[in-house]
Amino acid sequence: MESSLQQPLPMILFFVLSLLFLLGLFVRLRRKPYPPGPKGLPVVGNMNMMDQLSHRGLAKLAKEYGGLVHLRLGFLHMVVVSNPEMARQVLQVQDNIFSNRPANMAIRYLTYDRADMAFAHYGPFWRQMRKICVMKVFSRKRAESWSSVRDEVDSIVRAVAAKAGSPVNLGGLVFQLTMNVTYRAAFGSDICEGQEKFVAILQEFSKLFGAFNLVDFIPWLNWFDPQGFNKRLARARRSLDVFIDKIIDAHLAKRKNKKSDNTEEDNDMVDDLLAFYDEEAKKGESDDLQGSIKMTRDNIKAIIMVC
Repeated sequence: MESSLQQPLPMILFFVLSLLFLLGLFVRLRRKPYPPGPKGLPVVGNMNMMDQLSHRGLAKLAKEYGGLVHLRLGFLHMVVVSNPEMARQVLQVQDNIFSNRPANMAIRYLTYDRADMAFAHYGPFWRQMRKICVMKVFSRKRAESWSSVRDEVDSIVRAVAAKAGSPVNLGGLVFQLTMNVTYRAAFGSDICEGQEKFVAILQEFSKLFGAFNLVDFIPWLNWFDPQGFNKRLARARRSLDVFIDKIIDAHLAKRKNKKSDNTEEDNDMVDDLLAFYDEEAKKGESDDLQGSIKMTRDNIKAIIMVC
């Protein structure tokens, strides 16, 4: 009885080993021809070397493995280019292939899936967004019309002059000047109502953009969210949605009143972007730029955050 039960065990063992062998052979045949590089550990790859991946550490790896070095950080494959000729191929000759900027989970989520200009994939959408930003939002004529810049500069000069003979925190004044100019140029507010809240949102976005997220390297951990990163992302974008949606709605109402009153005022960044969002404004336009792209709220919010 025992011998009859033990007979299938060698066959089962042979079947399992054969399956593992075929699986390993399949993985090896499908393996892409990556450049040489240090051999990584299972799953984590070369993440145990992350403290050594400074410019000096990468230079040492280049001396050992050549101008192209392959690194695997978790499930993310990276190639380090250290040879001048190879760098020229990447940055000049084949720039259209390597021009897309990498985006981690935080960047993709907080930019509404690359709805901005900075992280959008190279193509027709990116070219049109760049054209809008260069010719409309950040044009020289547009910058010269920002009276808020002159007002804020005059204010900081008077603040410094009033403290003649006493210490002045120039760094704090410059930071406040930058935030005031940015806020007023973007949202057209003559007062700084809501500015502190907006600065807090920007600071949280900056932290999330640069934070280390294990899910970026091992995607199947996303369901577990070991660092609580998904909750922070959702909370940050919800805060931005509530804040900027109110501003967009106020600007849309102002545009309707402006049309009925036939009055003209200095536009801010939101007004310039809404010119490509409001469909009624597009119908009477013959400008090719105006009719070339339709922007959504996500586009407007993403551009404001990145710019």
